[in-house]
Amino acid sequence: MTQAHGQPVLVLVELLILSAAVAAYLMAASRLRRRGDAWPRWRDGACTAGSVATAWATVGELPWEPFTAHMVRHLVLGMLAPLLLVLAHPLTLVLRSLAPGRARRGLLSLARSRPVGLLVFPPLAGLLNMGGMWLIYRTPLLAVTEHHPLPHSLVHAHVLAAGLLFTFAVCSLDPVRRRWGLDVRGGTLLAVGAAHSVLARTLYATPPPGTRFAAVDLHQGAQMMYYGGDLAEGALAVVLGIGWYTATGRAWARRLRREPRTLVG
Repeated sequence: MTQAHGQPVLVLVELLILSAAVAAYLMAASRLRRRGDAWPRWRDGACTAGSVATAWATVGELPWEPFTAHMVRHLVLGMLAPLLLVLAHPLTLVLRSLAPGRARRGLLSLARSRPVGLLVFPPLAGLLNMGGMWLIYRTPLLAVTEHHPLPHSLVHAHVLAAGLLFTFAVCSLDPVRRRWGLDVRGGTLLAVGAAHSVLARTLYATPPPGTRFAAVDLHQGAQMMYYGGDLAEGALAVVLGIGWYTATGRAWARRLRREPRTLVG
């Protein structure tokens, strides 16, 4: 996630996986539409954009100084790309694409299992996400990744996976064991946002242990983390608000359908 981009073989494998995932998604979405099912095309765009952003964060070259460029990658890989990928509703697409049978029942059972339910419990997902960030930036781990490609690639994978898990848990767009309420998901988002801001402030004052970044570069990177994180968390808050508004509207519609109509006058 710094200037080096990890082992070439691992990077190639990641790009191949991303390409295969996008192709599979687009083919599944096209198959749904051909059989007459509705599937918004903007979700195809979200999946494609999220995958392109992930690939760019892996191999793209940036004009900024090392720490600022690293932080841009951090924001894209851990926040922007996960949001785009989660907005594509990948689990819902897979479930709708599978024919009724053992495979579909098995996947649905897994999605609604206790271990998965625990993993996507928003506070736990937030702890795994922010805990990893604090570990990367407030221990010598980042310094190790600057000189060793394998730890670099593993940290890279962790940032993406933790970002996906947290975003998936907070947005709660796909069917899982339990859809937590707005209070739990919104409270978790606020707590993680606060921890992210505090971490950015500490980086403005003190570089990660074992690293030597120029003061200007360090300050610019910390500011990028602070303000970029606010923007990404604001986007997540918008998704939460839209989800709440839509769910509330549907609940009212169902309630009105159940209640007998009364004549006035």
